[in-house]
Amino acid sequence: MRPHLKRMIVALAAVVLFGTGSVFASPPTPSPGASETDRSATYLSGRASTLLAQIQEEATGLRVNAETLGTFAWNPRYSWQSHAFYLDRVKGHINAVGERLAELQQIRHTVLPWQQQAITEVTSHAAQVATSTQAAIVHLRENQDRLFASEYRDHLTTIEGRSGDMKQTVDKFLDYEKAQQKFQRLQNELELAGD
Repeated sequence: MRPHLKRMIVALAAVVLFGTGSVFASPPTPSPGASETDRSATYLSGRASTLLAQIQEEATGLRVNAETLGTFAWNPRYSWQSHAFYLDRVKGHINAVGERLAELQQIRHTVLPWQQQAITEVTSHAAQVATSTQAAIVHLRENQDRLFASEYRDHLTTIEGRSGDMKQTVDKFLDYEKAQQKFQRLQNELELAGD
């Protein structure tokens, strides 16, 4: 399992280096006679939204487990086994996020600018969660009796903070998409009513 997490960390770190365009752009609306390229771009944009929604679901579970780990950083009553259990759960969520981000990276240049920015920001948070999770796992394996070492506690705090940041980021981008869709729907209704 450890090599899989390492590959994901490397992939996430590499992904962070890509740039993005403006977040504010209207979704493509191909006309009935739209080209195959336009239809493909519309499909891939929809796929990106689906993947972001799946990341949102994973981020919800991730945040809950990360918050629990965050409390462990300051509470000596939890055993190393409890730490290991929640680190494994966090690892499962962040690996699932990483799989979806890998697919998003493959289509990133054909999706809307706001989706490109979402990919970049979510990837940045996910990479930091993955890095701290891996470091915490390594520390725990080697130092089961040193649960209050400042380095280890810092990793738990980072996991908690960045998990929350990732959840909040994906929530905002998906809220933006809903607002754009509502705006487009109202605009279409008003244009139809004016005819």
